Amino acid sequence: MTLSPTLTFNDGHTIPQLGYGVWQVEDGVAEKVVRQAFEAGFRHIDTARIYGNEAGVGRAIAGSGLTPDEIFITTKLWNADQGYEPTLAAFEESLDRLGLEKLDLYLIHWMQPQQDKYVDTWRALIELQKRGRVKSIGVSNFTAKGIQRLIDETGVVPAIHQIELHPYFSQQELRDFGREKGILTQAWSPLGQGGALLEDPAVAAVAAKHHATPAQVVIAWHLAIGNVVIPKSVTESRIQENYAALDITFDEDDVQAINRLDRTAAGGGRIGPDPAVSDFA
Repeated sequence: MTLSPTLTFNDGHTIPQLGYGVWQVEDGVAEKVVRQAFEAGFRHIDTARIYGNEAGVGRAIAGSGLTPDEIFITTKLWNADQGYEPTLAAFEESLDRLGLEKLDLYLIHWMQPQQDKYVDTWRALIELQKRGRVKSIGVSNFTAKGIQRLIDETGVVPAIHQIELHPYFSQQELRDFGREKGILTQAWSPLGQGGALLEDPAVAAVAAKHHATPAQVVIAWHLAIGNVVIPKSVTESRIQENYAALDITFDEDDVQAINRLDRTAAGGGRIGPDPAVSDFA
């Protein structure tokens, strides 16, 4: 079985570049599909408190026969739990649901600039890392300005930034900012939504070249440009198909063909909320 390559954080720890996401997966389903993901070869699982499926992920971990050293688990702090003390409490609750003694990666789920609690929240994550409760800490859905503020006020650089990122919305500026700061970029909604991306003629052409599926091509593009990527499916055959994207080797022509799909300059491409103005609990 092909093993996912790993990327190294600025704190020295590593993360499997290809992971499995469980957004919008019900808790009762999560146990089954995470088990199938493990069987397909995935060792990196991405969940969050707000997904409501940490317990299901925990059951899959407990029944997998895999040791903590063989898997990589991420979860995220929800917006309503931001603030120093609430973050410490929410972290322990997530760990209890997951059935883990410590976590590989903990993220602030959204910057929430209107709340303006993210610096104190970041200080709590720093404390959790100092206590050895979590190996690595990072952020999700921030702006470059927000990340710079974290660095300026605490001196600690996030290990990773998880953002909406797919060929129609490639986030080049944020990726460049992260690279300059030594922050890895992780893509959520990596295949876009609604199927339009997977039906794009440019994706189809690269898929034909590699005798691959469109989804495999998009995942291979993420891997080729250095993203950590967490595709999600609840269909076992597609979970296996997504993992098999590791066997595709892109050349520069392939990368550029997919790069040209970006719609940011035309004012489009984004699917989810804009972190600069998002404000929801």
